Amino acid sequence: MFPYDSALGAAVQHPIHSIADVVEIMQTIDANCTDGDGLKWFNWLYLQVTQAVETRVSGGAFDDPAWLAQLDVQFAQLYFRALESALTGASPPGCWQALFEARHNIRIARIQFALCGMNAHINHDLPQAIVSTCKVTDTAPQHGNSLYNDYTAVNSTLDTLIEAARQALHVRLLGDALPAISNLEDLIAGWDISAARECAWRNAESLWNLPSLFAAGLMESIDGLTTVIGKALLAPVP
Repeated sequence: MFPYDSALGAAVQHPIHSIADVVEIMQTIDANCTDGDGLKWFNWLYLQVTQAVETRVSGGAFDDPAWLAQLDVQFAQLYFRALESALTGASPPGCWQALFEARHNIRIARIQFALCGMNAHINHDLPQAIVSTCKVTDTAPQHGNSLYNDYTAVNSTLDTLIEAARQALHVRLLGDALPAISNLEDLIAGWDISAARECAWRNAESLWNLPSLFAAGLMESIDGLTTVIGKALLAPVP
């Protein structure tokens, strides 16, 4: 626990209706978290991603910007709910718990925290966010339709931000240098955001078409696999 966790808990309880609301909450989290908190570095990267998407949505870069804006809201809510669960002593999904339990570990690099959070949020949360967005907007996830094209059009922006983060966050949690030789480079190079988002869309299609009982089972499997990946991403660097 960190002394400012109550402030984080209060921030994530605020209702969100727009990307601007999402950005405001993440800015609050960023302002409260110290550099020695692994959560700060996932939130830092996610904030940049959200602001980049907001700029493109506002600029009319998509066929259906309202759908993407709604997806952004539904998506962020799952992060905020997971954090609220952890802060109140409840049980967030295992993939998120892996990150929250390691927040204080100074042997882990900032980029590891950032990618572990992205792993949990994209592999586990994004399929659910796509489904909930489609329900709200009376649409359906389908490969090749205009929604899918808008969804994948974001990938180039995300790739650029992830690559910049790999460089900026390539230090230990407290900012000290990493050893010249480690397996960290291979570990983080193997995580591909575009591939993860493609898998998330396919899982959303499966969730959309499965009966609720089987959909719950699929989500349990996704959480299990995502948790394993997350723990691997957080392996301390010697």
